[in-house]
Amino acid sequence: MACIGMFVAYLPVTTVSASLPAVQRALNASTSQLSWVSDAFVLPMAALILTAGVFGDVHGRKQVYQAGLALSFLGGLVALCAHSVEVLWAGQALAGLGAAALLPTTLALISHAVPDPRERGRFIGLWAMSLSAALALGPVIAGTVLEHFAWRWIYLFPLPVSLLAMACAARLLTDSRAPGSRRLDWPGQISAAVAITALVYGIIEGGAASFTDVKVMVALFVAAASAVAFVLAERGSASPMLDLSLFRSPAFTVSTLIAMISFLGLIGFFFVLSLYFGMVQHLSTLEAGWRMLMVTAGPLVLGAPVGRLVHRVSPRVLIPGGLFAVTAALLSLTTVDADTSFGSLAWRLALLGLGMAFVITPMTATAVSSVPFHQAGMAAAGNNAFRQVGGALGPAVLGALLTTRTVDALPGHLADAGLTGATVQQVTAVADRGGLGAVGGFDAGQDTPRVLGALSEAFLDGFHLCLLVSAVLTLAAAVLGAVLLRRPQSTTQVTGGGVARSAGDQAVPSLAGDRTEA
Repeated sequence: MACIGMFVAYLPVTTVSASLPAVQRALNASTSQLSWVSDAFVLPMAALILTAGVFGDVHGRKQVYQAGLALSFLGGLVALCAHSVEVLWAGQALAGLGAAALLPTTLALISHAVPDPRERGRFIGLWAMSLSAALALGPVIAGTVLEHFAWRWIYLFPLPVSLLAMACAARLLTDSRAPGSRRLDWPGQISAAVAITALVYGIIEGGAASFTDVKVMVALFVAAASAVAFVLAERGSASPMLDLSLFRSPAFTVSTLIAMISFLGLIGFFFVLSLYFGMVQHLSTLEAGWRMLMVTAGPLVLGAPVGRLVHRVSPRVLIPGGLFAVTAALLSLTTVDADTSFGSLAWRLALLGLGMAFVITPMTATAVSSVPFHQAGMAAAGNNAFRQVGGALGPAVLGALLTTRTVDALPGHLADAGLTGATVQQVTAVADRGGLGAVGGFDAGQDTPRVLGALSEAFLDGFHLCLLVSAVLTLAAAVLGAVLLRRPQSTTQVTGGGVARSAGDQAVPSLAGDRTEA
């Protein structure tokens, strides 16, 4: 049941990313609106995942699990019926709420159902594989659906699965809770949610318009003020959502920073890569899906072998080594253009996936091993929460860079294509008003092929900038990791599924926080 829940929860991440060009064409969506399509799902996860776990501890994991499936079903149903980008946002947000409930609760249910730590590690390994499988198969599923149907039908598959899982859970699952262990931290929850949402809004709208716009400046100020309020609330709380004393450990701080940067780069990369395949190479969604599989297959296939290496090889070697590989892959991708072949692209994407496999699996094990054992569950949960924050910032940051750079470069490429005067003014006005998708649908008569060629070249400028910025951030994280990370304590082991098992036989997942005591 836990594996089914996680597959349903994470399927929209890459399914929707691969479908963005089709959504853009169908709904005439701008790049900033597409950023919100991705972030409408990830934001609720980042803001509510810690609270969802505590809510399950207090009120019962079975109920939260079923609520997560219900929200995933409702979100998919709303998106399936969407005829505007605003309705699609609403569906994505509901599905994101469902994922926030499912991620910590499924792990807690496993810990309750499988008391033996060795056996539990095997089941959590299967749970981690179901998450990776959803990320890997999402683009292929989306591509297969879009070969025959409209984009909305990518949301059909999770609906019957969610209903079936809810029915089975009602009969098969045994409820569990941890009464008295935690209390809901509403001041921390509200201030964290406001800070994350305001920051993402400011970045997306700043990229679409201007960072000097009043609403953007207000949003960024609210984000900063809310972040300060969150720190004050957590320092004064008897039961904080996130114990800030965890950050006294340099290894925890660095591994959490790496988690955030990794998912900022990964989810943001999927966002811009999907648009590259659609707007520059003009591939079908299925063709793009097979190419994305080159990235996602790495963590899926190598997760278990890398997990077995974590207690044998220092994280100071594994994590920076993976990040250096990711940096090399991102820099190599800055040479691609509209005519880059699948073979030439494949090794670059495979190298990126290989590097991510050596980062994703050990980074939470490193985080939990760097703090006292009684804080291991919160360390894993906090690490995962910051990972989701990075996932929310990815489309926002890279989408803003992509839009700004492409729009700035477009007039020059139009001139290089031999276009001048009124045509250039019309195209740039369309770009300023409606974004890159509007330019792609602009009818310039006999000049349309040259306009589309100029758009592709301008997009490549923005795409290469996004890759360069991601490479610099990844390189900085690699250097920090090489300097500050240390080998995990000998009392912590990692199973094939990337699960840290510490003294006292409590399983701590590498993909989310399990607050359940064994």
